[in-house]
Amino acid sequence: MKPFALTYAAPRPPAPATPFTYDAARQMSTCPDGALAAENYPLLLGTSSTTSTAGSATHRDDD
Repeated sequence: MKPFALTYAAPRPPAPATPFTYDAARQMSTCPDGALAAENYPLLLGTSSTTSTAGSATHRDDD
């Protein structure tokens, strides 16, 4: 017998690729050339966000 919850369980979709990375030393998202992602307006329009998920992954009170 298959548990009820497994009938509706689905694998987590992969995280979308982003053209920026989080720089822990500067505590900001940066582009590959070192520029701030928050100041790159075409990037903001294309991705809608430059928010890091590091806080949500480490702090349980962010839910």
